Amino acid sequence: MEIPNKQSLFDIKKLLHILNKFTIFFILLAMVIILSIIEPNFLTSVNLLNIVRQITLIAIIGFGLTMIIITTGIDLSPGSIVAIVSVASAMYAHPGEYPLVVSIIVGLLLGVAAGLINGLIVSNLKIPAFIVTLGMMISARGVSYIFSDGHPITGFSKDFDFIGRGYVFGIPFMIYVLVLVGIVSHIILRHTRLGKSIYAIGGNEQAAVVSGINVKRTLLFVYMYGGLMAGVAGIMLASRIGAGQPTAGLGYELDAIAAVVIGGTSLMGGVGTIVGTLIGALIIGVLNNGMDLMHVSGYWQQVLKGVIIVGAIILDKYRNQ
Repeated sequence: MEIPNKQSLFDIKKLLHILNKFTIFFILLAMVIILSIIEPNFLTSVNLLNIVRQITLIAIIGFGLTMIIITTGIDLSPGSIVAIVSVASAMYAHPGEYPLVVSIIVGLLLGVAAGLINGLIVSNLKIPAFIVTLGMMISARGVSYIFSDGHPITGFSKDFDFIGRGYVFGIPFMIYVLVLVGIVSHIILRHTRLGKSIYAIGGNEQAAVVSGINVKRTLLFVYMYGGLMAGVAGIMLASRIGAGQPTAGLGYELDAIAAVVIGGTSLMGGVGTIVGTLIGALIIGVLNNGMDLMHVSGYWQQVLKGVIIVGAIILDKYRNQ
């Protein structure tokens, strides 16, 4: 009987490592191939651009959540932050009243402020992030109703409308924002000392403290960044639908968490990438689009999405073991 040599064993381990590392890429590729065969209208430039535009907001929110979850935290408030930002930015987006930059700055600062509150309570008072962000989710939604008096705010300037509905060289402007935010997030997480601190806290917080990492400051940053990403999404959503609504963003945090988990970020902390989150969002977008083209009931879409999320968590658990 022939005994495998060390080189062949090394090659097998290397192959398994590559397959494990790029699993979500292969899943996305397989979904695209299958849907292209089943639905001829799927693999068209118009439909593919539509898929990317549909997942833009979820992916951007997911970039912030990726950093939070890597530190073993969680944030349930992005959907409500989207709502309050969409309302607030809409209030300053009427034609002839304020420059475009005012509505953008108001929206972004509001998102950062909400994240700052989350971060301060989590990092300083040591209250579980689940409880803190749940409270922010409820409160921010209520404030958005107070700001808008329960009514949508409409009538935007052309410049504000362009953010969510404009095109540059035939590509939606929203996609350019997605790419820019994704690149910045990737650089922060993978190529800065701050990014290394985020991974270190998720891997072992006590060891991070011993290593001299300022845990409180790092946690404060990730929650503020999560709020900033929700702020960006809130401005884009208001522009895209032509209204700042207190009901905006419902369920966005769940879709974003799903994208993050499907993309390989571990709920145990210490593992995750921005690219993975983008692929996870694309998988959700391709799945939703494909089922829409096949006229699958929205109820079944929700069931399937839930099964995929649970499956991703189970896979993550065995991967960590």
